[in-house]
Amino acid sequence: MATVNTDIRDSSTSPTVFILGGAGIALIWALMQFYVISWTKIEEVEASRTVDEEERVGLKTGHNIAVLEGRRAHAVVQKELELLKETYEAIFAGAEAFLRAEYSICAIFVLVFSVVIFTLISVGQNTTLGFLTTLSFILGAGTSIASGYIGMRVAVYSNVRTTINAQRPGYEACFNTAFRAGSVMGFALTGLGIAVLYITLLVFYTQFPQDKWILMMDCISGYGLGGSSIAMFGRVGGGIYTKAADVGADLVGKVVHGIPEDDPRNPATIADNVGDNVGDVAGMGADLFGSFAESTCAALVIAAQTQDLLDAGWGAVCFPLVVSTAGIFVCLVTSFLATNIFPVVNEDRIEIALRLQLIVTTLLMLPAAYWAAATYLPLEFHIDGVSKSLLATQFDAFLCVAVGSVGGLIIGLTTEYYTSKVYTPVRELVNACRTGAATNIIYGLSLGYKSVVVPVFILAFIVYLSFERCDLYGVALAAVGMLGNLATGLTIDAYGPVCDNAGGIAEMAELHSDVRKKTDALDAAGNTTAAVGKGFAIGSAALVSLALYGAFVVRIRKALLLSSTGSNVEILQPTTFAFLLIGSMLPYWFSAMTMKSVGKAAMEMVDEVKRQFDLNPDLLNKHSKSRPDYEKCVMISTNAALREMVAPAALVMLAPLITGTLFGVHAVYGLLTGSLLCGVQLAVSMSNTGGAWDNCKKFIESDVDPSLGGKGSDIHKAAVIGDTVGDPLKDTSGPALNILMKLMAIISLVFADYFFSLNEGRGLLNMSVE
Repeated sequence: MATVNTDIRDSSTSPTVFILGGAGIALIWALMQFYVISWTKIEEVEASRTVDEEERVGLKTGHNIAVLEGRRAHAVVQKELELLKETYEAIFAGAEAFLRAEYSICAIFVLVFSVVIFTLISVGQNTTLGFLTTLSFILGAGTSIASGYIGMRVAVYSNVRTTINAQRPGYEACFNTAFRAGSVMGFALTGLGIAVLYITLLVFYTQFPQDKWILMMDCISGYGLGGSSIAMFGRVGGGIYTKAADVGADLVGKVVHGIPEDDPRNPATIADNVGDNVGDVAGMGADLFGSFAESTCAALVIAAQTQDLLDAGWGAVCFPLVVSTAGIFVCLVTSFLATNIFPVVNEDRIEIALRLQLIVTTLLMLPAAYWAAATYLPLEFHIDGVSKSLLATQFDAFLCVAVGSVGGLIIGLTTEYYTSKVYTPVRELVNACRTGAATNIIYGLSLGYKSVVVPVFILAFIVYLSFERCDLYGVALAAVGMLGNLATGLTIDAYGPVCDNAGGIAEMAELHSDVRKKTDALDAAGNTTAAVGKGFAIGSAALVSLALYGAFVVRIRKALLLSSTGSNVEILQPTTFAFLLIGSMLPYWFSAMTMKSVGKAAMEMVDEVKRQFDLNPDLLNKHSKSRPDYEKCVMISTNAALREMVAPAALVMLAPLITGTLFGVHAVYGLLTGSLLCGVQLAVSMSNTGGAWDNCKKFIESDVDPSLGGKGSDIHKAAVIGDTVGDPLKDTSGPALNILMKLMAIISLVFADYFFSLNEGRGLLNMSVE
């Protein structure tokens, strides 16, 4: 094939303007959405409500009485305003304090691990590559921290404004506020991630000739490692924080004393609301940023080893980034559906509007991906695969992206079926609660196990088709395709915690029950979409992990100078098979550690809540004016999260390092294979079980079926117990398994040459590979 000019300054082959332009538009759009949110002023809204209240009273009474009642209404509104501000400030202070403490630990980790990366890669290759990989790692970690912090700040800023707009007639104003808050998170993170990664590539480009681009991509894989490392701390630490508070508040408040959720008399309420921001927003944002970075890095590493793509130019190598950038434009156009074209005018439209976002963005991604393939890829390109050599086409690459995108949608809709209160599985859970908590638990576990079936079949089909068409490069493109609508996925993911917090603020500010009813409706839809988002995250994590695994195999194969025929991964090789079993055990070990951490922290929280109730029995009085010591509970969650997040993270990061160092690359093959196979199924089961239990509780609380008894009934208590058990499953262990799969794989890829440098990949123990 004829060589094409690879100069990135050549506009005919370079995607620079398109990629950086798209990233810039994403950041501008995020700022515009934040500006619209800022139009809601707490004081102005409350002042206008006071006037409306006075006019309403004046119409019903004489003038003198109207003046008196108007003053009373004004006093009530002023009290609500003060409580709103007080709650908002307490949540912000708690979230800010936790993230500062968590990111301080992360900064120390980044510093220490940077030394490890530089040292080991310098040993395996040279100091220049060690330095550039370390730089990529620091940039990825910094971008992940910035993404999580931005998401937290925007969520806290928007929570109270969603509550305020819930006091207006209808659902449109409050829905749009929460949705736009999610948009800020989605577009800011996507734009920032693409911009930093591509600018880093442009800088590295000046240091490497074309025949050394594979080394450049090895260095850039540090970017994914940095993002995923911070995501591990964010997911585990944030998950422990939020669920310790949530479980503690539920057990003592709702189950023992019958206090409503988010009641200001519950000492753990503020900590619970803080947790929504540090776990469900900051942690989730870092998780999906890591998926984007790692899938892109895996595709870049494999592309840089495909000679025909190198010959076709810079644009062909950067095709994965072009797909992600095209997704920004698709998501931006689609966002108008929810806020303008199909506005949420009633409760029934909430889930429909959010579901449409996923469906339409997926459909629009197909022509966008086809355009990207036709524009930047050669008509045909030869791939030297791990099992065979094949000739792929533009259409093959497009098909890999498309099957990943559509497969992600199917996994998301399957997750919705198993977790939404509209469908049969959750309704069966509701009926199971009639006979107590035990039957609820049994049905919930069964639901989670069954929900694994369809996603695994879909993932298997995606892997088969993409591998058949474009080998491991196709698997990486499928992962990129599944994350093509990342901005929309993040939008609907962040939407849920914002609505959850809005309901908590309404309860604590003692607003009218109609306000809480609206926020509960928004939150119930948010629970479902959050579960859908977790389905996307788990599916993409599986593909990303497999793509990274493939990139690792390709790098080792390159080092061994093996022929293009015959696989160099033999599952039945003794070392590989032994470590396959060990790898399949790691998700269970990791889950046990994270769930136990939540349990320990929750026990501390339960004891503290009980202590405060015993110390001040007036808190149990429905009309009590006393306020508990919120800060004590916030401190318990903070200390527990920071203390308990270290061991699980160490397990994930040290497992591949120790395995590769001592036992060699064949042991790493088995470790990664086992952790992927077990991790993806355990993650789906945990997330869907917890999501279904949560919406089961919400359905009973909605009083749609009066025979269930509503809040405070025995049926409700059984549902609360199920929800409490499910909290660490869906918000701590389940989501964190995504990162276990990805982080182990990216660590293996980054240190591939170091592993191979030890007795040609046999490790310090010089293991036999016969």
